[in-house]
Amino acid sequence: MMVLTIIVSALCTTAQVNLPAPSSTQMIRQDFGMGRIEVNYSRPSIRGRQLFGASSELAPLGKIWRTGANSATRIRFTDKVSIAGTAVDSGTYVLYTIPEKDQWQVILNKGLSNWGTDGYKESDDVARFKVPVTKVKNTETFTIQIGNVKPESCELELIWGTTAVQIPITTNIKERIRTQLTTAMAGDRKPYFQAANFYYEWDKDYPKALENINKAIEGTPDAYYMYLAKARIQKDMGDKAGARASAEKCIELAGKAKNEDYVTFAKVLVKTL
Repeated sequence: MMVLTIIVSALCTTAQVNLPAPSSTQMIRQDFGMGRIEVNYSRPSIRGRQLFGASSELAPLGKIWRTGANSATRIRFTDKVSIAGTAVDSGTYVLYTIPEKDQWQVILNKGLSNWGTDGYKESDDVARFKVPVTKVKNTETFTIQIGNVKPESCELELIWGTTAVQIPITTNIKERIRTQLTTAMAGDRKPYFQAANFYYEWDKDYPKALENINKAIEGTPDAYYMYLAKARIQKDMGDKAGARASAEKCIELAGKAKNEDYVTFAKVLVKTL
């Protein structure tokens, strides 16, 4: 009876051991355009093995790869985008790649139930394109990240070993913002500050931006951040005297509000005049 008790006790102890996965899972999420991009993948490490060779153990050249480890890597777009010039609707896709020495093929596929490349069908592809390879400092663990994020463009970066590829992603939201703005401006509560930012940042229509920032300031005369926006508009219009006056007003109001960040921003702007 004692021997049996010891065996049962040992089995119970063994069952409670929790080891970390050899290839850990990572979820990345990036706001982009009017939506976001999400990637869910597992991150293998090289651990002294051959990578990206003709017959290597890890991601051999010329063969379809799950772009990670374990289950197929998934990428989700909550809004429509364009990837390397190919229009892609919102939704979740499997991200496959075919590594080559100088370029990779990138594939978006509908096979969400696939385990790795098992079950892959070319007929389920929704996009297939090629991107060039760049050389980088050695990275032990496979990494996916989203970089160079701008309002209408970003890059999905795949990095492993000394190899990296950048997949360009774009979206077109300017006209959608314009439509929203036009509708909002027809209402009773006109978003003058948002309109000023749109005409300044997106349309580069500085007179319209100045007109709207002035109206915004009329409604909120103590808004120091609006004076900084006005100073930037005036600077780009070539009105240095006006930009200086607006920046100094920002410094005055931000100082009263004890917002040292905006005091600093305005002082930096003044130095550029």
